[in-house]
Amino acid sequence: MLGAASIALLSPLAAFAGPDPDPAPDAVKQEAAPKAADPDMITTGVAKGRDRLDSATSTSVFKASEIQKLGPRPLADLLRTVPGLRVESAVGEGNANYTVRGLPLAAGGSKYMQLQEDGLPVMEFGDFFNFAADVLLRADFNLAQIETIRGGSASTFSSDSPGGLINLISKTGDTPGGAVQFTKGLDYGENRIDADYGAKLGEDWRFHVGGFYRWGEGPRNIGFTGYRGGQIKANITRQFSNGYIRLNAKYLDDRSPTFAPYYFSLKGTDDKPVIASLPGFDIRKDSVLSPHISAVKTLDGTNTLAQYPVKYGMHPKSKAIGIEAQFDFGGWMISNRARYSESSGDFLRIFPNTADSVTAFAASQGGAGAVASYATGPNAGQVISPTANINGNGLLALYYMAETRARSLDNFTNDFRATHVWRVGRGDLTVTAGLYKAIQTLKSEWLHASIDVDVAGDGQTAMVNVTSAGGVPQTLDGFYAFGRGRTSKFRRIFDVKYNVTAPYGSVNYRIGKVAIGGSLRYDSGRVRGSLFGADLGGGRVGLGATDMNGDGKLTAPEQKVAFLPLSQPAPVDYNYGYLSYSGGVNWRVAEPFSLFARYSKGGRANADKILFTPIVSLTTGDVTDTADKYDAVRQLEGGFKFRKSGISLNATAFIAHADDHNVLNGSANQTIRSYRAEGLELEGGIRRGAFSLTAGATYTTAKITLDKLDPTLTGKEPRHQPSWTFEATPQVETGLFTVGANIVGLTSSYAQDSNQLRMPGFTVVNPFVQFRPIDRVQLSLNANNVFNKVGFFEISQSTVPANGLGSGRTIHGRTVSASARFDF
Repeated sequence: MLGAASIALLSPLAAFAGPDPDPAPDAVKQEAAPKAADPDMITTGVAKGRDRLDSATSTSVFKASEIQKLGPRPLADLLRTVPGLRVESAVGEGNANYTVRGLPLAAGGSKYMQLQEDGLPVMEFGDFFNFAADVLLRADFNLAQIETIRGGSASTFSSDSPGGLINLISKTGDTPGGAVQFTKGLDYGENRIDADYGAKLGEDWRFHVGGFYRWGEGPRNIGFTGYRGGQIKANITRQFSNGYIRLNAKYLDDRSPTFAPYYFSLKGTDDKPVIASLPGFDIRKDSVLSPHISAVKTLDGTNTLAQYPVKYGMHPKSKAIGIEAQFDFGGWMISNRARYSESSGDFLRIFPNTADSVTAFAASQGGAGAVASYATGPNAGQVISPTANINGNGLLALYYMAETRARSLDNFTNDFRATHVWRVGRGDLTVTAGLYKAIQTLKSEWLHASIDVDVAGDGQTAMVNVTSAGGVPQTLDGFYAFGRGRTSKFRRIFDVKYNVTAPYGSVNYRIGKVAIGGSLRYDSGRVRGSLFGADLGGGRVGLGATDMNGDGKLTAPEQKVAFLPLSQPAPVDYNYGYLSYSGGVNWRVAEPFSLFARYSKGGRANADKILFTPIVSLTTGDVTDTADKYDAVRQLEGGFKFRKSGISLNATAFIAHADDHNVLNGSANQTIRSYRAEGLELEGGIRRGAFSLTAGATYTTAKITLDKLDPTLTGKEPRHQPSWTFEATPQVETGLFTVGANIVGLTSSYAQDSNQLRMPGFTVVNPFVQFRPIDRVQLSLNANNVFNKVGFFEISQSTVPANGLGSGRTIHGRTVSASARFDF
């Protein structure tokens, strides 16, 4: 595929000098992206909107018209199609993993790339445990386009974004009109309504409003309505002769399931593993979620008995209001963006711990001769025969239920900027100065329970009881423990506020075909708050006996119930500061061709990943070593850009060095490391009449250059780092129809940093068809993973296990949806 794409991009040299082809007609009206966000312009991570060929940065623009061809999808699935980005999705609607250029993915979320909405971060830190920034982002008809910048000046034009920026830009009513669309899952449970409308209000006013609502089971079998909710966004703009003022608002209340790793058959060798679904459980379509799984029963953040229904899933709520203004005063372009959001929610994950045969599993909890029986479901009360081979696989499993409650993820951000262009000599000198202010709150509770279940598909998982040979219950209604196992581990409260201030500035001098520029930013932060949890040590007790069902008896799981030592908080009280800089040169060799080079150093403040570790003093809350307060990323990049006669080709070579304070496997193992990555980004496109092709690929080699806590890993290749990631979208578009496919894939990578077990690479094909029988009406058919492939983003094991059981997170199986759209 890559070879064919390269030939298509590079072979028609004679066409370079020809006239631009006429664009394919669009029978369905689409609102144009904002003028400042023209497809050949970049406004994200730079001082001033520029033609991409005039900017010494590596950028991509993903237009709304192209996004909508892929159908309604989680943001992570859409961003997987953007060249240069590496995205691990399949968790659900949010909490996916994002990185770029081999920068490490030691844990979840987006540590080095900032996710923005209309130029401001959704959250200051994109990798909070269980609350990554994308849980508060949805792609719908409000979206005009997505801009990304990789490396470069992202480190100086936004805080905590040394790897790059992903900016979702909203429509603002520039083009009057709107649309409404209904989408139905044909082979899975999805029902969704999208709508938007924009118009002018008199001569100087315009507005846009839109949103979506959905309901249904979702892409995996869970047996209940997992998806329910949506969002609405609106903005109104007052245009003046020298600028504009815009007010915007957003309300999000969206519930969706979270899909954690599940069990599968893992055999063969580490180099060539043989992977298959278990009998009775399809790793592509099934889930441990089920109507037969009881609500999470645990003690809450006040140590009071509480229950949290499984249907809560991932349920963020967010209300945001913002203002944006830009004016030209005497040659000075003054702009200010501000937004305040109140965000909270429940986030439930159910992830595996152990699995074994009925006999062995029961014995592991109740001793020799222990008996298992169903606690819930249609067979409740029935003893499970060790020889019954239940569900075709004969397995029982222990799963942890992690109920994480975000009491507050409130965020305030303000970005003020002033830019002026002077004529100096024979060139133009552009100077920008700005001040950034952000306040980010993290108030969360980590609550847990543990359950015994069978391994059943089709949304039929049931809970299981275990009783010793002497008749002593080892579980209570299917609960093995009211904590993460019968321990107090990871029962925590975070109550922390991050106060960030960052002045920044840049200069750029352009003379003739050459532009030379540089930028600086200094981030300073104040971190204040408290932590609660027995994990902190210091004599804190987090286990005790509690009668969880009120029957006056204490069963085995009730004798060790996890609780929070609320009378023994630990302080968080430290400041940090770091300097970021970036410098580059761009040479517009000719109208269609430019060369660029850039060196950047950026920082990322370490947020919750250093809390509950020895780095933060339990007595003072201070961080004594400055090197532990933030991680630096250094990048050298250079490349070329070409655009002419419907053909574009961009190539960027890079070398990146990164520091990382993090934790592996959720929150179990602390890491302090340095990494090195180098490679090549390729992005291009061709348009000839009705046919078009866009394609991109990234080649990366990476290694751990230093592991301070485990020297045996120094020199190893980071886990989940494929050598190649690639995507291509060929399509044919006429006034009557559009037909095409988005193809996304990656090569193999190591499952863990020990570099033993290799996760196989995979390629996913996502075809789409749009049919426009009459004016303003469009019928669409979309398929995701049309060939129903198995593809792993995560395997928990470091080597093929002796029992042949693995656990991991896979892409979803094939899902097909149909849509009907009306434009007005």
